[in-house]
Amino acid sequence: MLNRKHIIAIDFVVVFGTLLVVFALVGYTQPRVIAPIDGYTTTNNSVLFSFEKADLILIDDNIYFSSPQEINVENNLVINLNPGIYYWKAVGALESEARQLTINSEISLKLIERDNEISVVNSGNTELNVDVYKDGKLSGNVVLGIDEGRKVSGEKFVGRENNEGNWWKDN
Repeated sequence: MLNRKHIIAIDFVVVFGTLLVVFALVGYTQPRVIAPIDGYTTTNNSVLFSFEKADLILIDDNIYFSSPQEINVENNLVINLNPGIYYWKAVGALESEARQLTINSEISLKLIERDNEISVVNSGNTELNVDVYKDGKLSGNVVLGIDEGRKVSGEKFVGRENNEGNWWKDN
């Protein structure tokens, strides 16, 4: 027969064990987000996500995550994103806090001259519309994807972000 001391000892072990399990689960379930920091801004399209205790990242263009992209992940994952503002959070047994990151557009043209021919190359991070001028007049337009180049004939090139008003000009 169990005496009162045994019952108290068993109760103590059960209560203490339950508390240990609860604290261990709470510590395990909340993902620890390391990078990128909240408010991170860059022109680099490749973003390193670093976290612990998560299996999934949610990325969306609105803070309410109404249509998130779900990415099954491992730690230290690099994701390529187009210019824009994004919200993201890590998901394990629970969700982390939401963080914001911004990829700014970088508009840049590079001119390469070879064998008396000129190629214009989009060296930025977004698609560009490039106006080509010859003898002071608009002579053509080319659309260049990221890192794409085209042979052109002209002496002035004006690039602008596709569907945006940002400009880059080479005289």
